[in-house]
Amino acid sequence: MTNIIIAGAVGLILSMLGTPLAIRLLSRRGYGQEIREEGPSGHHGKRGTPTMGGIVFVLASLLAYGASHLALLDPPTVSGMLVLFLMTGLGAVGFLDDFIKIYKQRSLGLRSGAKALGQLIVGAVFAFLVTRSPNVYGITPAETRVSFLRDIGPSIGIVGFTIWVLFMIVGFSNAVNLTDGLDGLASGATGVVLAAYVLIGNWQLRNNCIDQLGPNCYWVRDPLDLAVVAAAVLGALIGFLWWNAPPARIFMGDTGSLALGGVLAGLAIATRTQLLLIILAGLCVIITLSVIIQVGSFKMTGKRVFRMAPLQHHFELKGWAETTIVVRFWLIAMLCSALGLGLFYVEWMPR
Repeated sequence: MTNIIIAGAVGLILSMLGTPLAIRLLSRRGYGQEIREEGPSGHHGKRGTPTMGGIVFVLASLLAYGASHLALLDPPTVSGMLVLFLMTGLGAVGFLDDFIKIYKQRSLGLRSGAKALGQLIVGAVFAFLVTRSPNVYGITPAETRVSFLRDIGPSIGIVGFTIWVLFMIVGFSNAVNLTDGLDGLASGATGVVLAAYVLIGNWQLRNNCIDQLGPNCYWVRDPLDLAVVAAAVLGALIGFLWWNAPPARIFMGDTGSLALGGVLAGLAIATRTQLLLIILAGLCVIITLSVIIQVGSFKMTGKRVFRMAPLQHHFELKGWAETTIVVRFWLIAMLCSALGLGLFYVEWMPR
């Protein structure tokens, strides 16, 4: 428990102090956000706001994770390192996307094919490694099975599992990217999911099959370290949100949104709660579905369901204030995470 507290505290402090330094540095270099011309008119005033702020909380998370292990002279685990690799790798893809936007002074960065290829390469390395490296008890960071509250059903094979993992990684990294459309929205929405994974990792540690074999115990490798990863990223994200809250002085950019989607997918895979993430990150899923519905409806009927997609921009065009949308969407994100945690704990309730 001590390393969870250390990771969260160090991540918070580093991000809180590091973000204003990044704002000054990025502003001096002219690394400002480009705005879509077809977007809500209220966003044009945000042009030039420093972007790529995700660099700050990604680095703060890595340093916080390292500090928690160094403080207790505890070596890092394979599971924790793999999740951080996924976060950092996808963050690097997002950084390239952001840098191209700034360099070419346009709202579009990497071409969609190149961006997807980068996500797939990082995801494929993660998928290859996550079913290997067993500990002394023979438990690997993941099994080739789909999971909900724990692994369910038979093995789907290494090929099937790799495809499933890639689908999760690309899906959730893009889902967080779509959610990142208003000041502080993605930061707050993913923060509550990370808080849920701190609790899930701690609960799996206390009911680990290695320590106490029972009917509902968990065959999860390194649950404590996965909670440490979640706490490190959560602390860093809270520190960043201090400066990203409306009106934002810095944006996370694709650097941050792809990294956050990656860490959520990685935690879900390593804690064996893959399908549960759909509920825990329900707001991101709803926003992604709004885009799918909008595109599908326009292609099939020539009509739009929403005034604009993603969903948050629909409410902007209806006249809702940005802070109203952000706070209400945060509340939805909290309800989704609470529902997911409730389902996670329900199998332990007396029957």
